[in-house]
Amino acid sequence: MQSAHNAPFFELNDAVVRRAGRCILHIEQFSLAEGESVALLGPNGAGKSTLMGLLTREIQPLHRDIPPVRFRGNDRIMLDEVRQAVGYVSATQQSQMHVHVPVQDIVAGGLFGSLGVPKRFRVTGAQQMRVMEVLEELGIADLASRDATTLSSGQARRVLVARALVNDPSVLVFDEPCTGLDPQGMFWLRHTMRHLAQVGKALVLVTHYLEDVIPEIPRVVLVKDAHIIADGCKEQILTAEHMAALFDIPATVERRGGYYALRADY
Repeated sequence: MQSAHNAPFFELNDAVVRRAGRCILHIEQFSLAEGESVALLGPNGAGKSTLMGLLTREIQPLHRDIPPVRFRGNDRIMLDEVRQAVGYVSATQQSQMHVHVPVQDIVAGGLFGSLGVPKRFRVTGAQQMRVMEVLEELGIADLASRDATTLSSGQARRVLVARALVNDPSVLVFDEPCTGLDPQGMFWLRHTMRHLAQVGKALVLVTHYLEDVIPEIPRVVLVKDAHIIADGCKEQILTAEHMAALFDIPATVERRGGYYALRADY
């Protein structure tokens, strides 16, 4: 048995998730090394977010005699340990930012697993310093006292990144991070992802847009119809042939400055 010391950060073996009698995910084998960044790419409904639900422990697979999910070599990990190790950012979180609280409280909420600071908790001086450090690092410290409901979509999404980062997790998961953003918002969010990768933060990107795959992410996993259909280095995976098969369209892939773009051949 692999020791916890050199075990993958996250590992799946014959992991099956069913809903209403239908298989919505079946992963025969997948592993993510400590410190590794990866992009999960596929159409809507392919199973990408379900796979991430296995990582965050929000979703449980069918029982197996050999546990199908291991986290740092352990199949019995506490949810609090996962939340400490994994930061999570998604477009759907933004719909919950409808309360009149300052941005710094939204970010501090990441320390308590909430959007905002629960009434039964008090932010300490050290915690407040950490909040401001993260906002400074992401270049949005000027938003600290702003009412969260006054932010643009792009600003709000970067605040959610700060909230996920405040606990200094080992991995940051970006689940469809650019959904609903205008070009400016997309630019700054991708810029933020690049910065985090460049300072050594491991990223897991879940997306259906090739343009979201920043140059610093070397590995791409293609997910379709509840299965992984390809897994490898970006240069080998992000090809016109693979994209046409993934999205069921005639496609051309363009590469420029480390980024890739998908063009449908109408």
